[in-house]
Amino acid sequence: MIPVFDGHNDFLQRAVAAGPEAGRLWTQGDGSGHMDLPRLRAGGMVGGFFAMWVPDAETGDVAELLRQKENPPFDLHLPPEVPCDQALPMAFAQASALFALERTGTLSVCRTAAEIRAATEAGRIAAILHMEGAEPLADLDALHLWHAMGLRSMGFVWSRPTAYGHGVPFAFPSLPDRGEGLTERGKALVRECNALRIIIDLSHLNEKGCDDVARLTNAPLVATHSGVHAICASSRNLTDRQLRQVADTGGVVGLNFNTGFLALDGRREQFRGFDILLRHLDHMLAILGDDGVALGSDFDGAVMPADLSDVAALPRLLDAMLAHGYGRELVEKIAWKNWLSLVERSWGG
Repeated sequence: MIPVFDGHNDFLQRAVAAGPEAGRLWTQGDGSGHMDLPRLRAGGMVGGFFAMWVPDAETGDVAELLRQKENPPFDLHLPPEVPCDQALPMAFAQASALFALERTGTLSVCRTAAEIRAATEAGRIAAILHMEGAEPLADLDALHLWHAMGLRSMGFVWSRPTAYGHGVPFAFPSLPDRGEGLTERGKALVRECNALRIIIDLSHLNEKGCDDVARLTNAPLVATHSGVHAICASSRNLTDRQLRQVADTGGVVGLNFNTGFLALDGRREQFRGFDILLRHLDHMLAILGDDGVALGSDFDGAVMPADLSDVAALPRLLDAMLAHGYGRELVEKIAWKNWLSLVERSWGG
């Protein structure tokens, strides 16, 4: 079985919600969600980026928001910024949940590429602690504290504003050129992340913000869970110009499995088969090359295709790549080698 290292999952949301049952949810599973340890083993997933994400302070009419996403065109308003004092306890709870999983002996929170290799060789899940939206950061001193705790990857925004930048609203059809670039605090955060060798994730960041990161950073550009805008015209996907920006730095883009970012009509609903995922991968490979394309599932945070309903189904996708004509070496690069190479180049060995 070809192993998989994944660019993005939201399992920590479920772990926090499970409370004292989180350990059992992880080690045994209960059939809910997209991932747990037994299904990771079945699907060959050896590790990935585990995201901390803070929910909106005001959720609004959730049913209406979902209805709009399932019936394009739509252009949803950006939710308001979540204050740091509200975001911080939620982020701590999710980080604590990840370290609690580590204490089960089945997972390692990895801070170096060598630790990723050691964890996978020992049969433990190799987890990268990722922050999806910088609301929990009161200042740059707090970034150093999070780094000491194990943070090695972060996106400055989710799809809402923060003190550091502006997220893209969920919209279809729409370009990602929505709103202003990074704030001055955001520009300082780029420099501090570079100094600490924290990966900066462009997924959810608007186009002007991405341009600011590209101009300021000394690291490869990364989008952990995004798709191709030329195929699915969602504001969340990357234009060809943005893909070329990533390619120019030797960076990596992880393909998001969210159906609303894959389907040509932008509908957030299940579809069968792998043709549309392969179309995205073909396009990404044409611009990013064999070394710049990876997977960024968004498991436990999105609607998955019917034939990729959870992490245990990953071998079906890899088989589809092989049947599509990708050689085994290319499939291994997309499945895990490109993320490990990116980590080695971003963090050092």
